[in-house]
Amino acid sequence: MLVGALAVYGTSCKKKTSTPVVSTTDTVKINDTVKINDTVTIVPKGYSRILTGDISASKTLDAVADSPWILKGYVYIKDGATLTIQAGTVIKSDVVDKGALIFERGSKIMAEGTATNPIVMTSGAPKGQRRPGDWGGMIILGKAPTNRSTEPTIEGGVGKQYGGTDPNDNSGVLKYVRIEYAGIAAEPGSEINGISFGGVGAGTTVENVMVSFGNDDAFEFFGGTVNCKNMIAFSCLDDDFDFDYGYTGTISNAISFKNPLYADPGDASNGIEADNDGSGTGATPNTHPKLNNFTMVGPNGASLTQANHNLGNRWRRNVEFTCDKFIIMGHQKGGFSIESSGTIDKTFNGTSKFTNALVHSSASGKEFISKDGVAPKASADLETLLTNATNKCEKIADPADIGLEDPFNADAPNFMPKAGSKAATTGAGAMQGTDWTKGWTSWKPNENDYK
Repeated sequence: MLVGALAVYGTSCKKKTSTPVVSTTDTVKINDTVKINDTVTIVPKGYSRILTGDISASKTLDAVADSPWILKGYVYIKDGATLTIQAGTVIKSDVVDKGALIFERGSKIMAEGTATNPIVMTSGAPKGQRRPGDWGGMIILGKAPTNRSTEPTIEGGVGKQYGGTDPNDNSGVLKYVRIEYAGIAAEPGSEINGISFGGVGAGTTVENVMVSFGNDDAFEFFGGTVNCKNMIAFSCLDDDFDFDYGYTGTISNAISFKNPLYADPGDASNGIEADNDGSGTGATPNTHPKLNNFTMVGPNGASLTQANHNLGNRWRRNVEFTCDKFIIMGHQKGGFSIESSGTIDKTFNGTSKFTNALVHSSASGKEFISKDGVAPKASADLETLLTNATNKCEKIADPADIGLEDPFNADAPNFMPKAGSKAATTGAGAMQGTDWTKGWTSWKPNENDYK
C-alpha cells in the first residue's frame, strides 16, 4: 500500500551502501529496493513511468514488462540531448494531458526496436476505446536544407524552428517503431502528424516504421534529405505521405492503406500529396521526392466509404517527383493526378518521371489525370505519355488483375504479389520476395493489451 503512492520514473537511484530512503517524488526504478516511511519494499512491476517536461540531458527509456512509460504533455528533447528508447518499450500518452515527443534541432532519437520486439507509441486509452487523435505524435527537427528564405516554424503549435545548411545532418535512428492513434490538432490547420520530419538530414536512419489510425497525415516531410525504407501508413484520416518545402530524399518500399471508414471530414484523404510550397513558387531546392516500390491501396468502393477519400497521388503546386514501380489501386476519385501547370510542364519535359507502374482507379477513366491541362497536355495526353514504351506504366481496369493476395482487407491485409501476377512479373509494389511487415506490425491495435 505504501508503494502505491510512489511516482516511478524509470531511472535508477545512485547505488548506496544502505537502502535508500525515498519520497513520493523521487526517481526510482522497477525492482529497486527502497525504504518508504521506514518500510523496506521492492518497487514492483505494473508501474507507469512518467515522461514529461523538457529533456536537456541524455536519457534512456527502458523496456519493463507490464510497465509502460506515460507521455504527459508536450515533451521537448533539447539541443545536445539524446533520447534512447530500448527495443520493446511501450510509450502511452496520458489521456487528459495529451502527449507529444518533439526533438529539437541538435537533439537525437535512438529508437532501435527489432522485428520481434518493436517500440510502440500509442494511446493511453484502454483497448477497444482508442481513437485517432488520442495524442500528438512525434516531431523530429533537423538542420538540413529547406526552400524557405528564413528558418520556418514547424506546424502543430509547438513553436520550434527547423532547417539549416547540412544535408547530412543526423537526428538519430528509428527502426521497428509503431505510432498509433496520434494526430491532435493544436489549432485549425496546424495538426501534429504521426511523424513530422522538419529539415531532417540524410545522416538519420528511418526503417520499418508504421503509423496507424492517425487523425492527420501519417508522414509529412517539410524539406530535408532524410531517406527512409519499409514505411507503412495504415488507416490514417488525411494524407499518408505529404511532401513540402524542398524535400529531396528517397523512400523505398512503402505501403499506403486507406480504410473506408476513416477520412478527414474537413480535407481530402490522399495516398500522396505534394507541393513545392503553399503558393507553387519556384523556390529551391524544389520539392522532389524520389520514391521506389510503393503499394497504395484505396477503399475500392467498399460499403460505408467516407466521402472525402480522394486520390492515390496528388502532385500539386509546381512540385517535382521521380517515382518507379508503383501500384495504385482502389482510390475513389482517381489514381495519378497532376494539379498545376508547372507540375504538368515538368512531367512532359522529363524533369519529373513516373515509370513502371500499375494504376487503377475506382473512378472509371480517372487513372491518369492532368487536372489543369489542355491538349497536348490533357489527361489523355498524360496517359499516352506514361504508358509509352519508355515509361511503361499500365492502366488497370480491375484491381484483381494486379494480383496482390488480399490488399483490401482492413483487419489482416496481405500486400504480397501472387505468383505469376502482374505485380510479381513487373516488380511493382512494396512487397517483392519477402514480407517485411511480419512480426512487428499490428493491423488491429485497438485489440492490443498494453499494460
